[in-house]
Amino acid sequence: MNNFTKRTLSGAVYVALVVASIVMHPAFFGILFLMITMLAIQEFHGLMHSSLRLTTASMIAGMLFFGAMWLIYLYDQVTIEVVALLLVAHLAWMMWILVRELWTQAPDPIRNWGNALISQWMIALPFAAMNFIMNESKWLLLALFITIWINDSGAYCIGCLMAKRKGGNHKMFPRVSPNKSWEGLIGGFVFALIAGYVFFRVGWIEVLWQAELFTFVIAVTGTLGDLMESLFKRTLGVKDSGRFMPGHGGVLDRFDSILLATPAAAILLFVLG
Repeated sequence: MNNFTKRTLSGAVYVALVVASIVMHPAFFGILFLMITMLAIQEFHGLMHSSLRLTTASMIAGMLFFGAMWLIYLYDQVTIEVVALLLVAHLAWMMWILVRELWTQAPDPIRNWGNALISQWMIALPFAAMNFIMNESKWLLLALFITIWINDSGAYCIGCLMAKRKGGNHKMFPRVSPNKSWEGLIGGFVFALIAGYVFFRVGWIEVLWQAELFTFVIAVTGTLGDLMESLFKRTLGVKDSGRFMPGHGGVLDRFDSILLATPAAAILLFVLG
């Protein structure tokens, strides 16, 4: 099986699982993305060569964080006390992870502290924020993923087309991501704004300017999240973050755009009320 076939099949399975988890049942969504959150944290610590102890502790913290936010999504079935208990447990567990370095005699405790905090703020938080968006509307979270996919595809297509023209491909951050161009960025934004209009027409977002603002914010922050993950890999000298999906790389490679997009969408929804 060639690489293109592998990429196509694994990509189709990935899209099908994400869409099905969002539209079918909260339990499906919670189980799938809890697993993805923990795999992403494990993958991050693997790249940073963290100890098994720190990796496991961070995965438990991510599980508590995501679980608390998932219960907010299921607010009608649980009490706010249960949610608060999980959030307090997450905070207490993170405090223990930091304090425990006093006894481990690790050669670089500051590095361990940084890796533990990054695993929560840059990985667990974006996945947990999906639950806040789902609490507003599952169609909004589906719109977020569709916007990211359309923005990426539009940027790739326009970037490739402009690259064939003399002087038509101006690199954005060649040190970080040599293939990304300003022309592709603008093309992706245009496709994302078209998607916003479609979301308005089908009733997923009831006000047109809010639909356009939503997709624009997702396109901008999704692109920045992608670039951040590229900088992370380039700093470590690796091509892919892992081997989670054949032909696509690791978990962080597939979900890099959400690192900023889901927190940004959650903030936007909170501001818009």
